[in-house]
Amino acid sequence: MSDERHLPRVAEGTAKHEDASLLVPSEPVPDPGIEEYEPRPQDLDPTLEKRAERQVAAMFGFASLLVIAFCVFYFVYSPTPGNSKEKTFLGMGASNVSLGLCLGGAFMLIGVGAIQWAKKLMANEEMVEYRHSAGSSPEDNQEAVDAFLTGVEESGFGRRPLIRNSLLGAVGLLGLPAIVMLRDLGPLPGDKYSTTVWKKGIRIVNDVTGAPIKADQVEINQLINAEPAVFFEKDADGEPLYEGTDLLVGKTKAAVIVVRMPPEDITPDESKKDWGYQGILCYSKICTHVGCPISLWEAQTHQLLCPCHQSTFDLADNGKVVFGPAGRPLPQLPIMVDDEGYLIAASGFQEPVGPSFWERG
Repeated sequence: MSDERHLPRVAEGTAKHEDASLLVPSEPVPDPGIEEYEPRPQDLDPTLEKRAERQVAAMFGFASLLVIAFCVFYFVYSPTPGNSKEKTFLGMGASNVSLGLCLGGAFMLIGVGAIQWAKKLMANEEMVEYRHSAGSSPEDNQEAVDAFLTGVEESGFGRRPLIRNSLLGAVGLLGLPAIVMLRDLGPLPGDKYSTTVWKKGIRIVNDVTGAPIKADQVEINQLINAEPAVFFEKDADGEPLYEGTDLLVGKTKAAVIVVRMPPEDITPDESKKDWGYQGILCYSKICTHVGCPISLWEAQTHQLLCPCHQSTFDLADNGKVVFGPAGRPLPQLPIMVDDEGYLIAASGFQEPVGPSFWERG
């Protein structure tokens, strides 16, 4: 019985073709087979093989030179302070042109070299692979491993040191541009993470009003949010000493809290016996966990609670961590009073404030 499911449909109302045999082939399409294998010139002539090897290695080597040139041009065409005029090339910025051509050329040569290596020097054999089920048997897995090792052997990666070394050199040098371009992230912070504006003689003032804090006006169990007086001071021309970004960054590190406790409740370390004044202590307001501001004060237990992750510090015991994820005590600011009885810093912080970071000693 003939199977008409695969015959082309004829629209209704139209005449059928006179000869249906013209619509369906009378015999299956013959298998064209695999074309006869023709060896590559490099397979027959060792001289051509060596020439191809040198060509591929030259591409990888030139790619290495372009990567080095990228690093050189990065510094040669970097804008210098005070000179906003950028060097140009063909009407475009010389820096962008040189960097783009060098890095793009390096990637292109590595890619073209790899293609030429595969086409001219790697094994050139025809193979047939039948489809199999999704799950592989141990035998199939071992066969895959063997095929991979065979591919490595046939690629010549191990026995062509010229190509191998030039490729590894070119690819390895590609990491240099990434390292060099880290410079664009900005200047290194230096000791900015480790220092604040606090230094000896700076008055401690209310962080809202800027009013200086007198020692005899601080009550037992009271907590005051404070900061250095320099944030409210002006220079000889009447301009603020700190403003804009400098003011914001300064406040994030220099914010402090002032508390007063009964002196008999305080158990300072031997090195911190003179860091307070008549039961008044000053600590950083910045949590040592991830830097949240703290001011939740539990006067009866002398504990300060961070609202973010519940780190708890005992201010009567040198800011020691008694609960939570914070890894170190709250930094304490040494204080004293001036001739007018106002609280002032006896020095800056003796350790970095805020969350820990890898540069911290």
